[in-house]
Amino acid sequence: MSAVRLLALDLDGTILGGERPISRRTHEAVARAMARDVRVVLATGRMYRSALPYAASLDLDGPLLCYQGAYARQRPGTDGAPGAILRHVTMPAAVAREVVHWAHDHGLSPHVNRDDRLVMESGDGEAPDYERHAGIRADFVIDLARALRGPVTKVLAVGPTGLPAQLLAAARVVFAGRAEVTVSHPDYLEFVAPGVHKGAALHWLAARLGVPAAATMAIGDQVNDLEMLAMAGIGVAMGGAPSEVQAAADHVTAPLEEDGAAQAIERFVLGR
Repeated sequence: MSAVRLLALDLDGTILGGERPISRRTHEAVARAMARDVRVVLATGRMYRSALPYAASLDLDGPLLCYQGAYARQRPGTDGAPGAILRHVTMPAAVAREVVHWAHDHGLSPHVNRDDRLVMESGDGEAPDYERHAGIRADFVIDLARALRGPVTKVLAVGPTGLPAQLLAAARVVFAGRAEVTVSHPDYLEFVAPGVHKGAALHWLAARLGVPAAATMAIGDQVNDLEMLAMAGIGVAMGGAPSEVQAAADHVTAPLEEDGAAQAIERFVLGR
């Protein structure tokens, strides 16, 4: 039996990258881990519907931790029944509207997720690329801020590469106590409810499963993975991750192109 009982995997930049699909080596490592009774889950900033095909391809049976951990939901049943929503932490509409205005003022294009839907403004030049990335068609509105009349799961603000990281500190000051702000990709600045991050979601899931923190492992590659890597018994950063992410990890593995996540699973879970 592996000492690791719960393994959380980030998607983009960790086991998935651009046009690069999840590798055969990663599929095999995950399957062998599950054969040793290790629970494997995805912990991602993506929408549930966007992450679901990857969970299915890996044959994962645990809940998906989506939207930076704001949303935990089971896969649909074999009978077609929708997956049960286990956890959903939302942001008040008033805060989300302020985020949308702030994003526009700082040269970013805001998108909103609510009820596992993607809502964007008509004429948003980022729409085609983001829809393609997410594999989800958006609902378009004329005025995004005005359209927000109820709680939302996440606001994602898209900008030129590097700009989100430059704005991160300022955004955290403006929205302190009202929203968690993180960077999930060089182009993405993300806003979720206070206290929401992947580390909190992994802690919640471990407690639900009766798994001690020391028996958890997490692999990630970006600033939005920092809390998860810190919470896990074994936190693994991908090679090429930002310096602060590598510094926070217990171990730095090879980059995505060299199947670094699979290498880490083989080492710490499979004992190779």
